[in-house]
Amino acid sequence: MEEVYAFLKACGTYYLATLEGDQPRVRPFGTVDLYQGQLTIQTGRKKPVAQQLLANPQVELCAFDGERWLRVAAKAVEVPEIEAQRHMLEAYPNLQNAYAPGDGNTMIFALTQATATFSSFTAPSRTVTF
Repeated sequence: MEEVYAFLKACGTYYLATLEGDQPRVRPFGTVDLYQGQLTIQTGRKKPVAQQLLANPQVELCAFDGERWLRVAAKAVEVPEIEAQRHMLEAYPNLQNAYAPGDGNTMIFALTQATATFSSFTAPSRTVTF
């Protein structure tokens, strides 16, 4: 999990895929954190992505560092603790003008039951689970 976290942090942007009904939705994301032994992401409750995650928690994300790429398939489970929100927002102070711990809008999701595959054109793929 720590290797997945480090890769996503280094990339800065990753792409998160959800489902809206039977239509896939993909968008760039940039938040990732380690909180109490879980890999977490953040969004706003008012955003369609939050509603998609609540309706169907199965997600995939993908990131590319210029040489290797990472795919993660997981279940996104809401982490309701205000401390998780605080931890994330301390890691991303640029979000503090739009989000605040306990504001009713900030949502943290843990990526659970995850399968992460590191791939490149020059080496065999490697899969880790957490």
